[in-house]
Amino acid sequence: MRNEKVIYEIDGLPFEGYWSFPKNQEKRPAVIVAHAWMGQDDFARQKADEIASLGYVGFAVDLYGKGKIAKNPSEAQELMIPLFFDRVLLQRRICSALRLVQQHPLVDSYKVGAIGFCFGGLSVIELLRSGIDVKAVVAFHAVLGNALRGKVAKTVPIAQAIEGSLLVLHGHDDPLVSEQDIQHFQTEFTKAKVDWQMNIYSHTTHAFTNPAAHDQEHGLYFQPKSAARAWSAMVQFFDEMFGS
Repeated sequence: MRNEKVIYEIDGLPFEGYWSFPKNQEKRPAVIVAHAWMGQDDFARQKADEIASLGYVGFAVDLYGKGKIAKNPSEAQELMIPLFFDRVLLQRRICSALRLVQQHPLVDSYKVGAIGFCFGGLSVIELLRSGIDVKAVVAFHAVLGNALRGKVAKTVPIAQAIEGSLLVLHGHDDPLVSEQDIQHFQTEFTKAKVDWQMNIYSHTTHAFTNPAAHDQEHGLYFQPKSAARAWSAMVQFFDEMFGS
């Protein structure tokens, strides 16, 4: 595969994306990879490479801006919180990345999907909620709630006539997502007539796809069996969505 970085602009600010192309250089579907709260790190770029190994174009998006990678959880919160609370801004950034991907000459603009992890999962769900023409979205251990630290996010009403499909891959023991969050998500997308599905993995916590996650005390750690099952579900989902 071939990799390259690209600088693109949103609202006059620079962002740094990461392309991963399969060997076959014919026009094909593409999948955006939205990073977790630390920023576009090696994990996000590796997932873009894994997407390319499936035969799609992978693009690791930058939601924070060029050079903004957190060194610790405190810095990650400072970078994430403005986007968590301002969903208009979050949608603008993730939608701009989608438009960039659609314009690439090697991408079938009618077959662009997105995956995201943790905060990135929230981001790709907001991508779908915006009503933009994304084909399929997969959220791994996504943040599903709209409240944090006693404050409620400024959300955007879900668009009407959403055509894209959604797969949510969730750990049953995820401490960051409440039953109320799940119920609200399911109700909202059902009322909007979105084609959605949700896989819930038993004995599985938050961050279960990340081999670098080891915080068992706070319920954030890697669980390889659930990670493998979730990735397989994603592969099957994209096979269905891009094949249609």
